[in-house]
Amino acid sequence: MDTTVKHATAVNSTNNVIETDAVIVGAGPVGLFQVFELGLLEIKAHVIDSLPVVGGQCVELYPDKPIYDIPAVPVCTGQELTDNLLKQIEPFEPTFHLNQEVTLVARREDNRFDLETSAGTRFITKTIFIAAGVGSFQPRTIKVDGIDQFDNTQLFYRVKDPVQFHGKNLVICGGGDSALDWALDLVGKAESVVLLHRREEFRAAPASVAKMKALCEAYEMQFLVGQVTGHEVKDGKLSEIKVTGPDGVTRRLPLDTLLVFFGLSPKLGPIAEWGLDIERKQLKVVDTEKFETNIPGIFAVGDINTYPGKKKLILSGFHEAALAAFGAAPYIFPDKKIHMQYTTTSPKLHKILGVESPVFD
Repeated sequence: MDTTVKHATAVNSTNNVIETDAVIVGAGPVGLFQVFELGLLEIKAHVIDSLPVVGGQCVELYPDKPIYDIPAVPVCTGQELTDNLLKQIEPFEPTFHLNQEVTLVARREDNRFDLETSAGTRFITKTIFIAAGVGSFQPRTIKVDGIDQFDNTQLFYRVKDPVQFHGKNLVICGGGDSALDWALDLVGKAESVVLLHRREEFRAAPASVAKMKALCEAYEMQFLVGQVTGHEVKDGKLSEIKVTGPDGVTRRLPLDTLLVFFGLSPKLGPIAEWGLDIERKQLKVVDTEKFETNIPGIFAVGDINTYPGKKKLILSGFHEAALAAFGAAPYIFPDKKIHMQYTTTSPKLHKILGVESPVFD
């Protein structure tokens, strides 16, 4: 699906700055639904995300895992939810700026904001919606001196192209769903697969753990309890890792490639430097009528925000996105009275959505 739709807003060609009504920081489910709620008010948006794909935590952490608490959707995966949200916002033609994060936000004299990203993209925007989940995700790295020299050659924290690991002797570290899922996926495709975890217990789905143990009993893969405490280099390549077991004995384990899945660590990143009220790495909202932060014109929706009674649910973020859109409208249309309309009965919204108005008897 093409998620880069042009012509969303005007570009100031003299200095290559994009002028827009709204910038959304975060392309997860709540950020995508924010596009929809703004679109119903005829507000166009640009969306920025530090990840290379749309979908946020849903796609990055559990694209194939079932979600059961989306209203009127008994079950869907994170990827399916993302795909459906993308289809829902097609009429509003958002522009996505992926694989970059916001590095600068500054108030202008005209009360709009200057905003820049790590890729050098520059905006002048009337409003900002922070829907960054729990922040940008960075993989938790393995703490072994000198092993980082093999990053993205023999040491990987994400799998982008599984084929590159076929025929290799793999050691996969971790005890969560990602480690188990990739171990199970690569068995029979890699030359060998060793799953290494610091203890016998797992954080992964019980069915995956049972399948892994069955494969070990069939000698199709191996599971070891221990931690990587060192490594060996031969001819400039990572040749072995040193694994210290619970008995205190350190053993050598030959390998071609090391995959590490210790989870992702959320970080607020540059958002922490914008002058926003922050409480326990979350953004405090001034009220739950508009979900505006302490800086007028900047709104926080989804898991990134906090307020009394906050529940970290996708459906809560959807609710917050709707109210934030109405809260932002006066900044964008200061002379226009905004009326709440229903998509079921409003001919104006039907036109915006590109659907035919139903005829009721």
